[in-house]
Amino acid sequence: MDSRITARALSSALGGWRTREPAYEALADGIRLLCLDNRIAAHTALPAERDLAATLRVSRTTVAAAYRSLRDSGHIESLRGSGSVTRPRPRRDVGRVAADEGAIDLQQASPAAWPGLAGVISEAAADAASIVSRAGYDVRGSLALREAIAGRYRRLGIPTSAEQIVVTTGAQSAIHLLATVLIGRGDRALIETPTYPHAAEALRSAGARLSAVPVATAGGWDLDRAAQVFARTRPRLAYLMPRFQNPTGRSMSASEEALFSRSARDAGTTLIVDETTAELVIDGPATPPAFASERVIRVGSVGKSVWGGLRVGWIRAEEELVQRIVAARPPRELGTPEFEQVVTTRLIARMPEILAQRAELLRVGRDTVVEALGAALPTWHVPVVDGGVALWVELDAPLSTGLVLAARAHGVYLSAGSRFGVDGPHDRHLRIPFTAPPEELRRAVDVLARAWPTVRAAAPVHGGELVDAVV
Repeated sequence: MDSRITARALSSALGGWRTREPAYEALADGIRLLCLDNRIAAHTALPAERDLAATLRVSRTTVAAAYRSLRDSGHIESLRGSGSVTRPRPRRDVGRVAADEGAIDLQQASPAAWPGLAGVISEAAADAASIVSRAGYDVRGSLALREAIAGRYRRLGIPTSAEQIVVTTGAQSAIHLLATVLIGRGDRALIETPTYPHAAEALRSAGARLSAVPVATAGGWDLDRAAQVFARTRPRLAYLMPRFQNPTGRSMSASEEALFSRSARDAGTTLIVDETTAELVIDGPATPPAFASERVIRVGSVGKSVWGGLRVGWIRAEEELVQRIVAARPPRELGTPEFEQVVTTRLIARMPEILAQRAELLRVGRDTVVEALGAALPTWHVPVVDGGVALWVELDAPLSTGLVLAARAHGVYLSAGSRFGVDGPHDRHLRIPFTAPPEELRRAVDVLARAWPTVRAAAPVHGGELVDAVV
């Protein structure tokens, strides 16, 4: 047994779990989804039946029946002296992110590879002799790529030198490195909610205590809450996605940026700006970089703009912090693969062409989903977004978890709203990426429309109203 999850932590992760009757099956479904999303790791001991029943305010019989259902489906097992423990996923699924072949996988909000990528890879391979003549170990990143990235920042109006860039194996690696260097055990960190879940995981794994600031598709960032968090907790760092925020698609206004800048300066907080989706504009002109005049740390990658399989990202920071990052990196990894860096260097020069193609692909996908949802599920609220990769759709009942499980049974794989929450459930929302081909997006919406009445009908009601709270 590697770890244990407390009743309180499990209750928080479950969110609005009571999506159908009988209650024990709804509870079992909620825990299954946590296992499928890897939010509960294999070999994790679940809370004792009595403790979980008290925390969820249900009978011990309900929890016992839920655990029995999970044992029957192979998600947990009972070990003498250890209680109920989650089981590893089947060997064929270990390390996999994608759904089964033939299914529609909308868990990852990444488009297919840019059509010109294969040609660029072939061009880079022609220079193989030069590439393999290098040592291959460089924790800072190749000078050519760092200069290309710095030049792109300069063209965007942010003076940058190659010495201010560290090349990483994707944006996730960049966030982990920054958390390792900047966070000490027990430090406060400000983060948006909903947010990119792996960023929250990286900060928590470094020992941070998270303070969340809500973001809404219509209202934007909760500025009153943000000001309170900065003033009361004085966080060590704040992780933000100010352009086409994942998952809401919202972008910060000038006044929102100003409040975060002022509050961070007053609190001595370091701002980390995640720009992985910042250039994915669909409608209108390119948006200027957020916090352009501030000394913030910037994280970027080619995962969303070019291809998720090209694991190259970067950090732009002041040189003193770059030195600390480079010093901290070897225990984790010894650099980014040379060949991928050569490919990315060539891609940076073609970024205007790449972004134009991406804008058209994302426009078609977004419009397809908006039209299909409007026709099939008119009671859902579909936000208006002019960039990014997904829609943060508001359902007309807090049943995102149940709907995601129902859709899985029909070969459509999505992430429930609770996957993106930090300090509470978002089970009234569902993230629907529009990065897949239009025919797949239409089929996915059709599955959701057929499953929704059944999911809604199975949900418990109280006093004629659908239950909208954890009970």
